[in-house]
Amino acid sequence: MVVIGGGLAGLSAAVALAEAGYRITLLEKRPFLGGRATSYLLPGGEHVDNCQHITLGCCTNLDDFYRRAGAARKIRYFDRFLFCFPDGRRGTLKSSPLPAPLHLAPSFLSFPLLGWADKICIGRALLSMARSGGRPKDLAAGGKSLSMLEWLNLHKQTPAALSRFWGPVLVSALNEELARTDARYGVDVFWKGFIANRAGYKFGVPIVTLGELYEGCRAALTQSGGEARLRAPVRQIEIENNHVTGVSFESGEALQADHYVAAVPHGDLPRLLSPDVASQPVFVNLSKLRTTPITGAHLWFDRPVMNEPYITLLDSTTQWIFNKTLLYGSANPEDAGAGQHLQLVISASYGLVQRGRQEVIDECLAEVRRVLPRARDAQLAKSVLIKEANATFSPEPDCDQWRPAAAGAVQGLFLAGDWTATGWPATMEGAVRSGYLAAEAVTAADGHAQTFLRPDLPIEGLTKWIAKRPG
Repeated sequence: MVVIGGGLAGLSAAVALAEAGYRITLLEKRPFLGGRATSYLLPGGEHVDNCQHITLGCCTNLDDFYRRAGAARKIRYFDRFLFCFPDGRRGTLKSSPLPAPLHLAPSFLSFPLLGWADKICIGRALLSMARSGGRPKDLAAGGKSLSMLEWLNLHKQTPAALSRFWGPVLVSALNEELARTDARYGVDVFWKGFIANRAGYKFGVPIVTLGELYEGCRAALTQSGGEARLRAPVRQIEIENNHVTGVSFESGEALQADHYVAAVPHGDLPRLLSPDVASQPVFVNLSKLRTTPITGAHLWFDRPVMNEPYITLLDSTTQWIFNKTLLYGSANPEDAGAGQHLQLVISASYGLVQRGRQEVIDECLAEVRRVLPRARDAQLAKSVLIKEANATFSPEPDCDQWRPAAAGAVQGLFLAGDWTATGWPATMEGAVRSGYLAAEAVTAADGHAQTFLRPDLPIEGLTKWIAKRPG
């Protein structure tokens, strides 16, 4: 097997196939694994993640991949979400002993950052999701899918509910604005993450740099007689009579295998194909998938300014603050002699793409100092801004029509990537699902089909009864 691309899609396909007995050669053009969910070394010696990535309990395949990669113990799970207003007021959502879907209800009812009118309309929308088993009948109109904002307006959500509840959760989860998100994916986040199963909302954060999560993948390939080759950019996937014959490199080297998995960004794939192959509709349609940006800011202070592992900011440009020092366990947060490293995340950051680095850092720093009083007297020792202009594909309404299956376009070529037809949006779970689906397609093509894809969490508690009622 040749796997082109060392992101989560390529790694998950490679590890699954290696365990199934295939000898894998994984090719990654960069000097590190992880793709868009990785870390790299700064000139000063610090390792930084390109963006903070998290998992939820409903991400069953990502959890399975971490197990295969030997990284399961490198994820720390939390049972609560902490929200913060610019004026410092805070609210927490956490689980109770009640069965699903009521497990978060007590903290939601007492949540101080929403009024009763907001909570009532949110509750009605959530009930519609629960009654329909996560598939409300009004997700489309006139043969076209609604956007999440259209669906929420249909359910009469207040401005505060949109900006302080639906927006913070969904923009972070899907990396897209509510007006540009297919309502099906927005509903899926709440159905799978908060309604169907009590464990779905568990919030997992890596306690090591993202790059460290993938070291076990390289070992798994080596143990099966394969290898991961870094700094190995593929020039072209060679295809004759719609059948892959090999891959070629700029050096002139060629590599042949029995099967090939292309796990590269959707915008890069056509460039690896000859013009006649790239002109096939399945590949032309990839250009119709738009991309959306993520911005991450790393701030190093000369002293501790934050005790919590993370907080979510409301009514701010910054959406999340992660306390990397505390998460990595590298220092006591109360040690006055130690500095502190925070990472800020802004998803769907369209408004920041063209702005200057220092301007964005200054705005983020001002927001941190508003919500974290100790940061007002602390000195900013260093800052790094990372803009991913094409971080993910946009889960726009009806975008699924452009997403290809893992197999079928070219004989011997299998596709993996969060942009393929996984049933999920552009998430790490979606990327791993795509890798597993490609691995399943490979084994099926060889006549010994295997199953790698893990099922969703089961529907449990009162949700099983509520979901039987008509939508």
